[in-house]
Amino acid sequence: MSIYSLRGLNVRFCRQAYILAHVRAGVVPMPGRTKLRLSLSITPLRSSHNNLYQMTGGSKCGVKNAELLQAKDCNISKRKNVTSDKKPCDGEGAGGSGSKKGAPSGGSIMGDDEATRKTRMLLALLAALGLGGLLLWLLTRRKQKVADSTECGTTAAIASTVPATSAELPKHVPYLLIGGGTAGFSAFRAIKSNDPRAKVLMITNESRKPYMRPPLSKELWYSAEKGEVTKDYRFKQWTGAERSLFFEPEEFFVDPTKLMETVNGGIAVAQGFTVKKIDPAKHIVTLADGYEITYDECLIATGCAPKSLDVFAQATPGVKEKVMVYRSPDDFERLKRYADEKKSITIVGNGFTGSELACSLANYAKDKKVKIYQIFPESGNMSKVLPTYLSNWTTAKVESMGVCVMPETSIKNAQRDEAALKLVLNNGKSLLTDVVVVCVGCEPNTSIALTSGLEVDKSLGGFVVNAELEARRNLFVAGDASCFYDPLLGRRRVEHHDHSVVSGRLAGENMVGKKKAYNHQSMFWSDLGPEVGYEGIGLVDASLRTVGVFALPTSNPEPRTDNLTETAVMEGGGSGSTVTVNPETPDVKCDPKDADEYGRGVIFYMKDDKIVGILLWNLFNRIGLARTIINQNKKYDDLNEVAKLFEIHA
Repeated sequence: MSIYSLRGLNVRFCRQAYILAHVRAGVVPMPGRTKLRLSLSITPLRSSHNNLYQMTGGSKCGVKNAELLQAKDCNISKRKNVTSDKKPCDGEGAGGSGSKKGAPSGGSIMGDDEATRKTRMLLALLAALGLGGLLLWLLTRRKQKVADSTECGTTAAIASTVPATSAELPKHVPYLLIGGGTAGFSAFRAIKSNDPRAKVLMITNESRKPYMRPPLSKELWYSAEKGEVTKDYRFKQWTGAERSLFFEPEEFFVDPTKLMETVNGGIAVAQGFTVKKIDPAKHIVTLADGYEITYDECLIATGCAPKSLDVFAQATPGVKEKVMVYRSPDDFERLKRYADEKKSITIVGNGFTGSELACSLANYAKDKKVKIYQIFPESGNMSKVLPTYLSNWTTAKVESMGVCVMPETSIKNAQRDEAALKLVLNNGKSLLTDVVVVCVGCEPNTSIALTSGLEVDKSLGGFVVNAELEARRNLFVAGDASCFYDPLLGRRRVEHHDHSVVSGRLAGENMVGKKKAYNHQSMFWSDLGPEVGYEGIGLVDASLRTVGVFALPTSNPEPRTDNLTETAVMEGGGSGSTVTVNPETPDVKCDPKDADEYGRGVIFYMKDDKIVGILLWNLFNRIGLARTIINQNKKYDDLNEVAKLFEIHA
């Protein structure tokens, strides 16, 4: 039985007792005596979607229910005032309206003194019952808040460290990696392949061994649909191959306390520790607790942290408990619980993570009757990457999958009751939701730059590095946190898996003395459900001029590739390759604005009449060719001829 049912029963019992007391006692108002009044507030039973705090005080004459706010099939309804029938202020029971004029005052069964005494006793009983009900409600409310905080709170329990204390870590290591993500682990593999007995210590503030992030918003949801998540987060790729989210199993890693004693070396992961300072001159890393570790070679691979919104950052603790970001396996499990419990989920953001997650959740929850909303201030999904016509088409595609997409919408305010959030939107409408997932990008983790004397790019963020990915001598940076110079496209900072793999590998090779320059054109990929996938390389920016060529829809979709392997990200198209156009290739001229369906195609992103970026729409196994075309850095007279090379009609 819910707390609202208990409250309702308690109120009804009190009222019935009061009425019965009047009937049996026959209380007759005495001359000059104030009428007995009992004002009771009856709280109606309501579902979790309608549990909102009343923002205004209650009236003495009648009780107003909370304003019900709903969002049905993407038609967000305006606020509706739903009020219960007014109750009379003087809610007297039977016989409580007084005797008729002229009625004898001695008409009651009991005398006035006895009736007054019993009435007072009854009022005392009612007060005790009311107080008991209030205490029960407060206790239950507290337990519910504690449960909510445990389920989706921002104040999670502090994770234990491995090893138990920093004093158990080595005082000196040949190779030190700061950060436990893709770039750091890729660097370890490069170090170990060049130095078979290398002893590598990785320091991470996370509680897990290194894992991949891309499947968290894509493949993992499609595998989870058929069962519970396994301990190692196994999932099936689009190719059908099965793998774990983790790069290596637990037994692959060395105990941090025994790293320096290991004859054949290996990698040890110090979990739950944070670096607060690096001394590049003395080769000393200082942890948050003051413990110092010296190194020969060091890599900063701290990645980036998800951003939030001011409206939530400044919200009350109750609101923050229902707001989350999406970055880790813990976030995946938390969001999966909400979907399994048939909670409504609102995603804020139209970028890679927000759009992928909206489609993945819609597919996962299609039989669970879970409502998925997506809110963003831009005009369409992926609007910063895709040209306008394709962004609009993609938005309609996402909607067709069951997502309630609300473009050109932002959140002005957020309020909370025990079960739901009320989001006040900029269009004057409001939305009730159980949880909000903020996916508005991330910012590089460069907090140690100030204490370590390292340069951070003012416009792009990230540690500034040279061509060899060095920030200082023997101190390298790779992955999302690095800001490097691209000879073709200028200074850049890239937040993609491919860049983390390749930059981490090159930094690892340079840590063993290879002295290689980073000139890789990194790629990215994204999936919007089972039917839409695309890959991009170079400067894929919707603000640039674009030329798109699309094929007619086909019943045989292009088979997808596995972009999570290290070999996949390096395949094809080195800077020395050349591309020549074959004039005998079938014509592919097409105006993308006239296309009814964007099945497969290629989009060229132009700057100074040169191709600086290429996006392959539902085309796979061609990223090497795209990389070669960009690296040629030349002007083409007819881009339709270049599009023929990608065999979009094959």
